[in-house]
Amino acid sequence: MSMMWTSWREYTAVIDNRTFLACLAWISMLVALNYTLGIESGWIRNMASRFEQFSALYGMYCSAFIIPYGLVMLLRKQPMELTPVFWGLLLLAPAIFALKVCSANPLESMLDGVWGRYLTLVTMLPFKLLIVLIPLMVFYHVFPQPSFWGMTMKNVRWQPYGLMLLLMLPPILFASTQPDFLEAYPRVRQIDFIAPHTECLLCHQLIYELSYGIDFITIELFFRGFLIFGFIRYAGTAAILPMATFYCSIHFGKPLLECISSFFGGLILGVVSYRTRSIVGGLAVHVGIAWLMEAGGFLGNMGRK
Repeated sequence: MSMMWTSWREYTAVIDNRTFLACLAWISMLVALNYTLGIESGWIRNMASRFEQFSALYGMYCSAFIIPYGLVMLLRKQPMELTPVFWGLLLLAPAIFALKVCSANPLESMLDGVWGRYLTLVTMLPFKLLIVLIPLMVFYHVFPQPSFWGMTMKNVRWQPYGLMLLLMLPPILFASTQPDFLEAYPRVRQIDFIAPHTECLLCHQLIYELSYGIDFITIELFFRGFLIFGFIRYAGTAAILPMATFYCSIHFGKPLLECISSFFGGLILGVVSYRTRSIVGGLAVHVGIAWLMEAGGFLGNMGRK
């Protein structure tokens, strides 16, 4: 844990307090607007076409990523290197994730019946990983890195990450008593429809949970990998704050407490990734938290029956 504390102290020593407060105020306003007006859960999800969804998501993600970068540029003491490549990456990053969110699995229109629906669900998130992975592979060849966007075991010490996971148990236990959390979790309930058609429901549930875990590879590669290691050459440590605000915005459809905590969780994981030059430990924590939330949702819903 001392490594994480040291990383955080080093980060707070160099980050401009005005920039931090400005970004915090901006993302707080976006969170308040979203949950008051139901922007993500009401407007965007109910749009008629995927193109409309993509456009709306792109606008929302730009507001959560590009505007914080604007605040960094205005308030940062050291000037940034604002090259055409930087502006290109700044505009492309929200587009990549918006495409990931609103894309449909090609199998959706190819498979029918109960098992076709099941296969569509369990292959959806691996397919979305490819959507993000392909541009990241291109960017990796254009901007060579010591590792593929932080996917390295070098400098990883597992004890701090294990402690971080343990510290998440109390808030997850609390969340598992809240109605909005129990409405959203466990996600594995999406495949309950196969129960009458299989003698090993648990086997298919485990396959679903493995598929669910793949989504966090996508998220960590994109946020703690690309959005940090792709932008530190231009913004240095200041790249962590816009990443955290962007990361918070992808949780606008989740329970409010989860959305708020995602900003601070993203900030901490970003600081550690920046210092260790690795996203592997953070990935393990993220997947662990996701599966603990699944377990919390399962147990919490059992208690309501």
